[in-house]
Amino acid sequence: MTYVTDPTAPMFSTVRTCTRCGFPSTEEGNDFDAMGVCKPCRSSEQKMRIDWAAKERELAALFDRYRGKGASGYDCIVPISGGKDSAYQLYLVTQVYRMKPLAVTFSHNWFTDTGRRNLAWCLDTFKVDHVMFTPAREVVNRCARRSLEVIGDSCWHCHAGVGAYPLRVAVERRIPLLVWGESAAEGSGQASYDDIIAFDRDYFIKISAKVEAEDFATAGLPLADLAPFRFPSQAELDAIGVVGIHIGNYVFWDHEAQTEFLRDRYGWRESPVEGTYKCYKSVECIMPGVHDFTKFLKRGFGRATDHVAQDVRAGLMTLEEGQRLIRAHDPVEPAVLDYYLAITGHDRAEFYAIMDDHRERLGAIPRADMDAALAAGRAKRTGRGP
Repeated sequence: MTYVTDPTAPMFSTVRTCTRCGFPSTEEGNDFDAMGVCKPCRSSEQKMRIDWAAKERELAALFDRYRGKGASGYDCIVPISGGKDSAYQLYLVTQVYRMKPLAVTFSHNWFTDTGRRNLAWCLDTFKVDHVMFTPAREVVNRCARRSLEVIGDSCWHCHAGVGAYPLRVAVERRIPLLVWGESAAEGSGQASYDDIIAFDRDYFIKISAKVEAEDFATAGLPLADLAPFRFPSQAELDAIGVVGIHIGNYVFWDHEAQTEFLRDRYGWRESPVEGTYKCYKSVECIMPGVHDFTKFLKRGFGRATDHVAQDVRAGLMTLEEGQRLIRAHDPVEPAVLDYYLAITGHDRAEFYAIMDDHRERLGAIPRADMDAALAAGRAKRTGRGP
């Protein structure tokens, strides 16, 4: 057995981890240099060498080109959830660059009370017009069931809808510029600041949704029910010249500083989030616990690992301190799993069997090792663990 019991070491000896931040090789797209340093760490080094003043001038010039170009009186679209990233991008667009955006929300239909409050706060604080689409809860439930089977997490409908709906609004209202938040280079293995992934029609398919609605549909979930998750055609986007940017490619992105700024100056609210020790990322949704637990079951790491790696790179903690936090959160079954099972009709054994299949296809973590990690997680949840 290769499950590691040392609380200051990585859980799985079969998984290579970054010598600096502990980020694992099982992250999609991650790789390591000759010193064993991962792509996100190298990206954080690149970030320190960027001339951010020049980047901000570039952003200002880009905004000036699109100011007044939207046919319906808006300079751009800002997709928002009310989470800390979209709140900060709305702050920048309205208060710093003085653009007139249309705020657009695709509702996952899983809002927390804090999330609903923060979304309303966002709209009132930054005084923006807003449109929101909410898919039927029954369709969301069927998507959540199918999502586990197809991509190995609970949230395909959100991954696809968050990308598709703002693009559909851009086409319908003829607003060519969309302003998204953090860069894919910020902590992801799929990009770096030296190799930015360009935003295009298929960006959200490549990054998170993995399959389009046409391939997600089944007899029990026909394409007619998946209309909210379908992307406009490239011809429709080309007809108005749709351009998408991530403002984090132009403005230095600092999760902690931005959260503190929004909270302390404007009143944005944090709240505990299952699966991690931080209280801001995905605070608007009830489901991150399942989303991140499925990642752990597939790849051997969850959101606490993401946050520890972020904090170690920033010098906020040591890797040994972080490993204790990872073990306290990543392998612990979330309480919201009961809700997920109720709305999808999966039973617990079926859920774990599906996730076993996903993990075995990746082939990085033996079944016995995962069983040992989950046993330790159960002990922590019931208060019997160290």
